[in-house]
Amino acid sequence: MTWRQATREEIYAYYAEEFPRYLDDLPEFITANGPKQYAVAFRESHPVRKDEVPDKDFIRRDTWQTDASGDRTTPEFDDFEDVVEFIRHPARNDPLGRSEFALADPEVLEQPDPRPDAVYYALDHWERPWVLLVDIDAKEIARARADEMVSADVDDRDDDALLDAAGILDAAPEGYPYAFEDVDRAIEYGFELRDIFEDDFDAEETMVVYSGQGVHVYLLDTDPAHRYDEQSREVLNDLLLETYDIPIDPVVTADRRRVARLPYSLHADVCSIVQPIESPAFDVRSATPEVIDE
Repeated sequence: MTWRQATREEIYAYYAEEFPRYLDDLPEFITANGPKQYAVAFRESHPVRKDEVPDKDFIRRDTWQTDASGDRTTPEFDDFEDVVEFIRHPARNDPLGRSEFALADPEVLEQPDPRPDAVYYALDHWERPWVLLVDIDAKEIARARADEMVSADVDDRDDDALLDAAGILDAAPEGYPYAFEDVDRAIEYGFELRDIFEDDFDAEETMVVYSGQGVHVYLLDTDPAHRYDEQSREVLNDLLLETYDIPIDPVVTADRRRVARLPYSLHADVCSIVQPIESPAFDVRSATPEVIDE
């Protein structure tokens, strides 16, 4: 199995042919106007209409127009099909319309229509408490593993040097800052964390999502006392890191401005479908889209 970047043609084919099949499987809180924003990342920066504004390789778009008090007035997307059209053609269907800060129309440029290297939604949500997601990344697992494997006598301990000395950069998938065993370990940690949520936190609604280079673990129950505010999330971070020894990214848990990869979107850097999974035995090979020519 070889991981590589998806081509422009493969990205478009995925969102045109495969992605629509998964729309009915999206978690119930991911709707056209529930998350406060959708976001798209590009491999190559794309110009905006205003000349003095730098080209963009990442854009966020609100799902609602709001008044001066922050109250919702007009939805930007009528239904999820509008979100899909924005994903397929972000410049042509920019919710900013003809604003000078919208992406420039590809028809007036030599540069082609941008394609989404990654698609995200905001964890900050209009209809429910802030969505609680914990991120476990194979890169961090590989870095810790390399630190343990490499002798303390080695002076150069920056990430690349350590990964190279530990043989991780030469292990499959070659060239990435982790090996497949680190991805598999991230998935195992994800299900350990799900069990912690269910057994120790009495959680009734959880979800583990393969993110392409690790997992996102959701705790979807509503906490009536704290609504999982920032302070309670900081406490949760400390518990997971120090008591349970789960290698999480604490910033993702605590920052309500964070975005997460949209389930069933394409992680174009590794040609994998981001998706909910049911077992630590999940085979990442099964996440390769049909449109990818291996």
